[in-house]
Amino acid sequence: MAEGSAVESLGMLASAMGGRPLVVAAIEPGQPAWTDGKTVYIDAAAKPQDRLESLAVQTSLLAVGGLEPDIVRRLARRQTVADRYLAVEGRRALSANGRLLPTSMLSRLDIDEGGNGSPAGSLAVAESRALIDDPPTTFGVIRASRLLAAHRVTAKAAAAAARHAPHKQSYDELPDLHEDLDDESAQDTDISDPFSSSVGGGGAIGKLFARLMSKVRQVGGSGPPGADAPTHSRRSATRGARAVVSSLTPASDGDGGDDIGSGGVKYPEWDVNRKRYRPDWCTVRETEARHNGEGWATPDGHALRRSLTRLGMGMSRHHRQLQGDDIDVDAAVEMRVELAAGSAADDAVYLDNLRRRRDLSVLILLDVSGSAGEAGTAGRTVHEQQLESAAALTAALHELGDRVALLAYYSQGRSAVNLTPIKRFDNRFDTAAMRRLYGLKPGAYSRLGAAIRHGTAILRERGGTPRRLLVVLSDGLAYDHGYERTYGAADARRALGEAGRQGIGCLCLTVGAATDVDELRRVFGTAAHATVGRPEQLSRVIGPLFRVALNRAETRRRKP
Repeated sequence: MAEGSAVESLGMLASAMGGRPLVVAAIEPGQPAWTDGKTVYIDAAAKPQDRLESLAVQTSLLAVGGLEPDIVRRLARRQTVADRYLAVEGRRALSANGRLLPTSMLSRLDIDEGGNGSPAGSLAVAESRALIDDPPTTFGVIRASRLLAAHRVTAKAAAAAARHAPHKQSYDELPDLHEDLDDESAQDTDISDPFSSSVGGGGAIGKLFARLMSKVRQVGGSGPPGADAPTHSRRSATRGARAVVSSLTPASDGDGGDDIGSGGVKYPEWDVNRKRYRPDWCTVRETEARHNGEGWATPDGHALRRSLTRLGMGMSRHHRQLQGDDIDVDAAVEMRVELAAGSAADDAVYLDNLRRRRDLSVLILLDVSGSAGEAGTAGRTVHEQQLESAAALTAALHELGDRVALLAYYSQGRSAVNLTPIKRFDNRFDTAAMRRLYGLKPGAYSRLGAAIRHGTAILRERGGTPRRLLVVLSDGLAYDHGYERTYGAADARRALGEAGRQGIGCLCLTVGAATDVDELRRVFGTAAHATVGRPEQLSRVIGPLFRVALNRAETRRRKP
């Protein structure tokens, strides 16, 4: 039992190395390690070093795309080819993922970092007549049939979700939900509640009662999450239950496309149905915080600082060093003069490049949409745990000397995507910022793609450092008027990809929520992301996740 628990505790490490949410489970002693893409199965009775090697191989294969369906289909019922492929691709995957692995592991397996090639290239070698050494037993095996079966289940679930039709509400009851789409798009739009699955064990998420000037959202019913205006909340008599009451301010024509008021920045949006962008489709505004919070605790970022200390360090030139890669001419001349005068000379006459300068800027996007107000883990709402995580992470980065900004976002249609600055890059993270942060209340919707594009623009224009990182703290539920399920997930993935192509690292964190793993992957795509059960667990995975995101951005910047 103890051994099984030790294996299961590797889940966060597996997620960090695999670049996706993963769990680890024990198998019968003596059985080889394998994965179905969601769970990594490890021999709990094996030596700790062997368990880690098996975990590293299987998760690295997932991280570099070595177990994608198009590759695995060619391995089905060809066990010899699968074993040869594992021997080649396993080493390439470890090499490509080497920055996340212990040096002792790479040296023991005789593997160098920085592997080249591709899964297709490894498969071509496996199918050839080239001599290939058998893979070490710690590499485990590739179970092609299990991988393909898991992929089919995921694909069927996605197709079923796309076909699901509302059974309680008609289009007439939600007239403003798709008024910004043309007839063809409106017919294909799924307006059922995308939050029908429970978040953090809280049960069904809400029932939406439309009234003339207000809406009440109560846990336990059905209907779209959030409301059309920021909300205030109160505890109900039942512990863990939560009622959110909204005062609705009428917007001009709902989501008709015209700017509401003045100002704002327009961004395009990716239309997955037509495979093209909708230019100037969303309007993003930065709005000041309306409320100040009370009763918050000073965040303890010690564990996070320890994990992030070296990640933001850049190279700087230092004079008068005892060793280095060049001569400090001024120091060398002074040494000769002192020797000629009969004085004791200082032999620190070198120039050296040392990592002593912070060169990292981080922008944190905090999701404060209505779905964050639902019950999460540890008897607290997702919103409460995200606030704590955002505060601790911002405090840790600020104290380390990194440039850090924190903005909260929510939306009410494409013409009203609102971002509230809690801390800007050039401001201090002080008591006033903490009051703004803890004064936030969850409400409205989440047009995630527009928020990511605005955060990317701020980082690009105001980051001021060579290395830049965008951190999204969200439950992964992207939803708004005309922005449902497949459409919203595709736009969010596209926005993260755009940020990556500009040399900005992207990291997505889900804290305290139990959003489905496949749903998170559809929204966050290939960006580094992980699910953390409680805020205090963040320090265990934040270092490797930051490193993955920054390394990917560095690779893109170096490409011609």
